[in-house]
Amino acid sequence: MTIEDNLLTVRVADPRLSPDGRQVAFVRTTTDLAAGKRDADVWIVPADGSSPPRALTRHEKADDAPRFSPDGRTLAFVSTRSGTAQVYLLDLGGGEPRKLTDLAAGVQDPLVFSPDGKKLAFVSDVYPDCADEACNRKRREEVEKSPVKVRRLTRLLYRHWDEWREDVRHHVLVADVATGAVTDVTPGDFDSPPHFDENGGIAFSPDGREIAFVSNRDGNDTESWTTNKDVWTVPVAGGTAEKLTAGNPAADVDPAYTPDGSAILVRAQRRAGFEADRWYLDLYDRKAKTKRTVFEDPDLSVSEFSLSRDGKTVYFTAESEGRGDLFEVSLAGGKPKLLKKGGAIHSVQAGPGFLVFTEASLTAPPEISVLPLEEKTATPTAKSTQAKALTDENRSWRKDASFSTPESLSTTGAGGARVQYWLVKPPAFDPAKKYPVVFLIHGGPQGAWEDGWSARWNPSLWAAQGWVVVAPNPRGSTGFGQKFVDEISGDWGGKVMTDLDAVFDAVVKMPFVDASRQGIAGASYGGYAVDWIIGHTDRFKAAVTHDGVFNLESMSLATEELWFTDWDFAGVPWGAKAREQFAKWSPHLFADRIKTPTLVITNEKDFRVPVDQGLQLFTALRRRGVPSEALVFPDEGHWVLKPLNSKKWHEAVFGWMKKYLAK
Repeated sequence: MTIEDNLLTVRVADPRLSPDGRQVAFVRTTTDLAAGKRDADVWIVPADGSSPPRALTRHEKADDAPRFSPDGRTLAFVSTRSGTAQVYLLDLGGGEPRKLTDLAAGVQDPLVFSPDGKKLAFVSDVYPDCADEACNRKRREEVEKSPVKVRRLTRLLYRHWDEWREDVRHHVLVADVATGAVTDVTPGDFDSPPHFDENGGIAFSPDGREIAFVSNRDGNDTESWTTNKDVWTVPVAGGTAEKLTAGNPAADVDPAYTPDGSAILVRAQRRAGFEADRWYLDLYDRKAKTKRTVFEDPDLSVSEFSLSRDGKTVYFTAESEGRGDLFEVSLAGGKPKLLKKGGAIHSVQAGPGFLVFTEASLTAPPEISVLPLEEKTATPTAKSTQAKALTDENRSWRKDASFSTPESLSTTGAGGARVQYWLVKPPAFDPAKKYPVVFLIHGGPQGAWEDGWSARWNPSLWAAQGWVVVAPNPRGSTGFGQKFVDEISGDWGGKVMTDLDAVFDAVVKMPFVDASRQGIAGASYGGYAVDWIIGHTDRFKAAVTHDGVFNLESMSLATEELWFTDWDFAGVPWGAKAREQFAKWSPHLFADRIKTPTLVITNEKDFRVPVDQGLQLFTALRRRGVPSEALVFPDEGHWVLKPLNSKKWHEAVFGWMKKYLAK
C-alpha cells in the first residue's frame, strides 16, 4: 500500500434507503491528486445487489447528502455547483436537477422531507436579528465588501473547529418544495442545532405538523461550557418551541418519532459537562409526559440508531472491544442482541426485513452492505443473516496491494486492568527478521483505535513502510465500559501512561521487534501523550506530535471547547484544582528532559488545540538543541484534509521516522 493508494481511495458514505426499500443512494467521492481536489457525486445501487452502482449526478462541484422523497420519485441533495451549498431536487424519472434554495449562507445537512413530501427541512446560518433572507443577504454582502476586516466578539463560542462564528447562528429552515419559499422555524439568538452537533438531528412528526430539533438555550457565554443540549419541538407553521428533555441536565440529541407519533426516541447522556459520558436511549411518551430508558445493561454507549419501520425495534451501533458492532433491542425494553460484529459499522438504515450500513476494517475502506434480518415468527426460519456487499469501489487497487491481518492482543495495565491493542505487521512479514516498531496514540482522549479505516492515520499504511505498528487502547478508550473511559479524567499522565508502558514493554519483547528502534506518534490527546512521554523517557528514537496539547494552562483558555477542559482539568482554569492539574500533568514543565528527535505539526485554523501549542513545543525543542522540525499548515484545522497537504504530511512524517529508525 502506498501513500497514493490511501489518498486516491474512493470514499463511500451516507447510504440512504428508498421508501420502497429497493434502492440505496450514497455519496461517492473521488480524488484528483494532480489538481489537489476531491469530487463528491450521488450514486445509487439496488438494495438486492442485482446490478452494479451507477451515478445519479456527475458534476465537478460537490454533490452530497442524498435524501429520497416519501413517494420515492424525487431525490434531494446538497450541491455547491452554483458556488454555495444549495438544495437541488432530482426527478428520478429523468431530467436535470432543479435548484430549490438560493440562500446567501448556503445550506447544511441534515436534509429531512416532511411525511407528505411537500416540505424540506435543513440547517443554514442566519444573523439572529434578521427577520428574513433579504436581511441575511445584505448583512453578508456588507461584511464581504467592507475594506475593514475585523472580528467583533460579543459572546463566547465565537469560533468552532476551523471557522470563526462571531455573529451568526445555526437555524432550522423549512422550504416549500413547490415554490422554494423558506421559513425560519427556530428564530432567536440560539444555535439550532448547537456547535458540535450540526448533524445531530431534525425530525418531522408523522403527521407533518411538528419538527423536533436540538438546541442549547442556556444562554450566551454559558453554552461554551455546558453540554446541556436539549431536544425541542416546534410547529412547522411557526410558534413557540417546547423543551422535550427538560429533566436532563446533560446532552440530548438525535430525536426520532415513533411511527404513530406518540413518543420520541432520544440519544442521551447523564452527567452535565462531560462530553464523553455514556450515551443511552431514552423514550419520551408525549401524552403521559414520562421518560423511560430502553436499556441500561450491558454497558454499551450508543453511537447511532435507526428505528424499524414498525417502530418496535431499535438497531444501533456501539463500540465494543476495539470494534464498532451492530445491535438490536426491543423498544419495549430488554437486553440488546449482537447482530453483527465489526469492523467498524456506521450509517445504519432500517429497511423492510434488512439493514443497510457501511462497514470498514483496518485493511478495507468503507463499503455499503445489506444484512437480512431473521423473521420474528413463533418458529424461527433458517433464513441467512450473512451480510452482502453492495459496493466494492476500491477493488482496482486493493487486489494488487498486500495487507497483513491485524491482531487484537492485550496486556495488563494499571490496577490489573486489561489493555487491548492492535498489532499490524508489515506486508511480506518474515518472523526471522527484526523490525522497527512504531506506536500510534489515539486522540480524544476518550476515543479508540477501532478495526476501521482512516484516511489520515492508517495503521496499514504505516505498516507498509516496513514497521511493526501498534495501536493501543489505554485508559480513557471507549468501548471497554464507561468506568474505563472515566479513569483518564483528571489523570492525563497517570494510569493511562502505565497502560501505555505496559503495551510498549509487551511488544518490544516479541522476537520480531527490534527494541533499539522504537518510534511514537499521535495527534490531539495523542500528541499530548507524545509530548508527555518524550519528557519522561528516552526509549524512542523518533517522535511525531500532531496538534498536541503541550501547555495545559494556556490551552484551557484558548480552546473553543471549554466544557472539555473544565471537566478533564477539574474546573475553571483559575481554580485551585485546575492549577494543581496543570502543575502535575502539563508537558511543557518537563521540556528540559526531552532528547528525542521530534517532528511537530500544528495548523493555523485549529481552534480545538490552537497553533501556539505546537509552536511552544518547537520553540522549547530548538532552545534545548533537540533535533526537531515543524510543519505549520495555514489552511488546515485540527486535521490535515486537503489532498496535496495530506500527501506532504505523509511524506514528511514517514521521512522523519525512516531517518531515525533506519539501522
